[in-house]
Amino acid sequence: MSVDLEVAVQNTAGMRIAREIGAARVELTQALSLGGLTPSRGTIELVREAGGESGPEVHVLIRPRAGGFHYDREEFAVMERDVRDALAAGAHGVVVGCQDATGELDRDGLERLRDAAGGASVTLHRVIDTTPDPLGALRIARELGLRRVLTSGGASRAVDGLDVLLALVREAAGEIEVMAGSGITAADVATVAGAGVDAVHFSAKRTVTVDVGVRLGSASDGVGGHEVTDLDAARSIVDALEKAHAA
Repeated sequence: MSVDLEVAVQNTAGMRIAREIGAARVELTQALSLGGLTPSRGTIELVREAGGESGPEVHVLIRPRAGGFHYDREEFAVMERDVRDALAAGAHGVVVGCQDATGELDRDGLERLRDAAGGASVTLHRVIDTTPDPLGALRIARELGLRRVLTSGGASRAVDGLDVLLALVREAAGEIEVMAGSGITAADVATVAGAGVDAVHFSAKRTVTVDVGVRLGSASDGVGGHEVTDLDAARSIVDALEKAHAA
């Protein structure tokens, strides 16, 4: 039941919470409500500083837009630069993913992003959950030398993808880390960890809403909101894991 903890955060406040609960890593992103997008260099630098030398590692999500993961030439050029820029800003690693028009992993694209990382840790994000063959996708990630995969077992919530998570852990054979994530809460984190994964990934977030009075975007009705990391939610997940470990 001993697993690493990774928290998806968007700012220095999230990093401080991750540090307080003893997380091994943060996945630094922005726009969690859109599934996450690449954060700014200023955010990366400040979050890295907030973590300090003994705090959680900072792994930066590289995703130039919302939607799917089939990217064109210009989007790949952006991602390659963002990978290099994130690492230059102090990140310990990057989180990437891409697929071809058939839905399979884009092996050539992943090689380009891996090479841009120059030997730094690379995580394959939840694009694996949108591929027709997650086990085959895991094998590609392992062959490319990626450090880990973040997966929900192909389900919207990791607790509903346990059978696939178990199969991924068996296929990984200890040669690539399997990290479970998506919708994990205190109520199910022990069950997910029990699948034998190397780490669990969670956001422990809550939404802050503000009525700004005017429409600011295509999906806005004048009520704006943003998600923040919640200390109580994060602590409850850690407490649930510790209770299960002690049982």
